[in-house]
Amino acid sequence: MNRILDTINSSKDLKNLSKNELTRLCKEIREQLLIYLSQTGGHVGSNLAMIETTVALHYLYDSPIDKIIFDVSHQCYTHKLLTDRKKAYIDPNQYTSVTGFTNPKESEHDIFAIGHTSTAISLACGLAKARDIKKEKYNIIAIVGDGALSGGEAFEGLNNAATFNSQMLIIINDNDMSIAENHGGLYQNLKLLRKTEGKAECNFFKSLGFDYYFVKNGNQLYDLFDTFSIVKNIKKPVIVHICTKKGKGYELAEKYQEDWHYMNPFHINTGTLIQQSNDNETYENLTRDFLVEEMRKDSSIIAVTAGTPKIFGFNKQLREEFSKQFVDVGIAEEHAIAFISGIAKNGGKPIFGVSSSFLQRTYDQLSQDLALNHSPAVILIYFSGISQGSQTHMGIFDIALTRSIPELSYLAPTCQEEYLQMLKWGLEQTIGPVIIRVPGIYITNRDVQLLPDYHYVQYEIVNQGSQIAIITLGNFLELGMKIKEELEKTKNIIPTLINPRFVNDYDEKTLNHLKSNHQLVITLEDGVIDGGFGEKITRFYSDSDMKVLCFGAKKEFVDHKTIEEQYQRNHLTDQQIILDILSIL
Repeated sequence: MNRILDTINSSKDLKNLSKNELTRLCKEIREQLLIYLSQTGGHVGSNLAMIETTVALHYLYDSPIDKIIFDVSHQCYTHKLLTDRKKAYIDPNQYTSVTGFTNPKESEHDIFAIGHTSTAISLACGLAKARDIKKEKYNIIAIVGDGALSGGEAFEGLNNAATFNSQMLIIINDNDMSIAENHGGLYQNLKLLRKTEGKAECNFFKSLGFDYYFVKNGNQLYDLFDTFSIVKNIKKPVIVHICTKKGKGYELAEKYQEDWHYMNPFHINTGTLIQQSNDNETYENLTRDFLVEEMRKDSSIIAVTAGTPKIFGFNKQLREEFSKQFVDVGIAEEHAIAFISGIAKNGGKPIFGVSSSFLQRTYDQLSQDLALNHSPAVILIYFSGISQGSQTHMGIFDIALTRSIPELSYLAPTCQEEYLQMLKWGLEQTIGPVIIRVPGIYITNRDVQLLPDYHYVQYEIVNQGSQIAIITLGNFLELGMKIKEELEKTKNIIPTLINPRFVNDYDEKTLNHLKSNHQLVITLEDGVIDGGFGEKITRFYSDSDMKVLCFGAKKEFVDHKTIEEQYQRNHLTDQQIILDILSIL
């Protein structure tokens, strides 16, 4: 039997299908997405859950005239497949031609580039306001995963949207999961609404003034058709609460929903990874083992996460064992920073784990709630530096973001030994907030001079030389070592190699000492140059004869480029840097 999917080239082609054919199409899309995901990796659970909803919307509405916004847009694979990008999910030669999130550069059907969460309702409000001012007529639909509702911006958007007097459809995709289980009082109401099939008198959405509709089986195409057909012509904001199954149609993803939120390439039949890795040798598991040991000894240590519990390596069993000392605040990083400030002020020892790109939401809380109040909390920054992922998840901005905040100690360890020492000190000190930039994914070891106290700034002289000083921040020590060895081998130049340890503070004694027998200082940082670590060193030497070259990432959004491409583009290979050094000398 020929596939209906093979006849679909755009969402307009859905209009000619019967409902039975649309049901068959959903089955074919699920099978094709599983093939695609098994070979590329990606967000499995959320996309398998959203197939029927996406097909129903594109059948009943007219994208891109009608505007569809996904939140989080990692549930957009079916939408992309139906909007002129089918080959990217069918032809292995084109798998890398699209990203895992909506992207206006790919298609006019993608209104926004969205990778973070809780934003769609606010964006929809802006679209609706502009539409109404221009007196245009079309529909605006925001599809919001239930996990996104824990973010503050989602509450703000709902509060504003409820006051509109024109069309806006907000679909709450409720599968009772974020990455892991949901947390927060709102989810008690969602649970009640699911249990009563939307009939409970206590209804959060109705309390704000929304018209409210409930779909018990959000993976049943006919039920979705019925409800969407009703709400399509309502000229005021409407909530449609649909209940879907995360991982729908793939038994392993349905059974182990947390594990299958995102998965690297896998064998469909068994679910095993195509390329196995040694997960024991990661900083995630190193942190887990450290915290488990310390939390068992000290009940005042409280681990905090914002919807990403496995960032500490804490599985469900550990979360249950430390139920009083492990807190998932939901996708609410701003709240998390203020929360740990309160814990620290009242005698607790909080430690918050967060991805570099998610830290961007927290600037005001880092400055006002935490640093200004000298609260001795620890923040671990994961997944920082240049990576080949999405432009929405770049980890290169955390240094520039935090450098402008006073009373904030930012440490950059180079290895396991340094990381654990900084972590122990950070939890015990009572001076103020400490951020630690986790050196990478996989553990590195070296013979390092450890400090007993990181309150006093002291750089590590890894190798004493002359003429050239290489200051390498964090995980770029390895790059600095390559440059040092090459200069020694080919040019008979023995440079000084320095591990600064501290991102935000100077070791003035060491920097001044370099003036006596060095002509050139180069800085290496795995982050954006503008506003970064190197600029600080340049400013220190601005009134001297010392020349400074800064190496790092350009200030730009980069989407799915290999690390090798980006190193080359940013002039970050050892050979490129050596040529620059020699041109100065």
